[in-house]
Amino acid sequence: MSVFNAYMQLSGAIDADVYRDEALSRRTTLRIGGPADLLVVAHTYAALSRTLDVLAREQVPWTVLGKGSNMLCSDRGYRGCVICLGREFSRLTVEGESIVSGGAVLTSKLVNLALKSSLAGLECCTGIPGTVGGAVAMNAGSRDQWIGSSVRDVVVARPGKGLVRLAASDISWEYRHASFQRGDIILEATFDLVADEHAKIARRMEALLKRRKLTQPIGLPTCGSVFKNPAHGSVGAMIEQCGLKGTACGGARISEVHANFIVNERGAKASDVCALMKRMQDSVYAAEGIELEPEVRFLGFEA
Repeated sequence: MSVFNAYMQLSGAIDADVYRDEALSRRTTLRIGGPADLLVVAHTYAALSRTLDVLAREQVPWTVLGKGSNMLCSDRGYRGCVICLGREFSRLTVEGESIVSGGAVLTSKLVNLALKSSLAGLECCTGIPGTVGGAVAMNAGSRDQWIGSSVRDVVVARPGKGLVRLAASDISWEYRHASFQRGDIILEATFDLVADEHAKIARRMEALLKRRKLTQPIGLPTCGSVFKNPAHGSVGAMIEQCGLKGTACGGARISEVHANFIVNERGAKASDVCALMKRMQDSVYAAEGIELEPEVRFLGFEA
């Protein structure tokens, strides 16, 4: 693996911002994470394609990062390249009753455009942070409504194959999961929506946002929901019943507002968050016999 060679081949040679030793704490909503060896913000498909080619040739591992809203990065950082999508992937257009969104578009901008255009179907994403690419990849939404139900098709960059367009029916949409291939980079998604009265859409969005503000630690550094809800029951309620609400480790604390959130109160380390997660898992398993499955993604923890 030669990160230095990759850096030298990419820096100044493509339409991209290329960084060495970029702190991942600056790139995640939890504000935790050591440096990535290399970080590339690719502004065009050509730049992205060239980046993937160079990384493959130099045998540098890579991963894609949006706004890092469901990511826990290691204190040691990431030994590889973090790829972010830039300008060309930030386009957002309305086509009749459909919206075409680049993968780098903020989910909040997509939702706001749907409201402005009096198009219904994306209300479930109200208040969800991060990018459209990340939301589609994890089939974000509420417990009962998911973004995948509005997707018509998705364009991905697939290493070794280039651009691939997938119909929604080609993808298995499950709770907090969509069946993209490993290595797929979501570049664009088209959403088929339904015309509705602006006021009705606004009321639905306002009700969901109000509920989220009352039940989640909005505005604080978190990685979103830490664990997936099981088929029956609420993880937050289970953790709260174990008496863990407000429990702290180092600079991290289980939220007093919602026990399935961990807040970075004061310079928390990834190790603090992991310790709290283990305690949450062990306590719920002892009380309920349920093994909690992380919803948060991990980066840089490989041996």
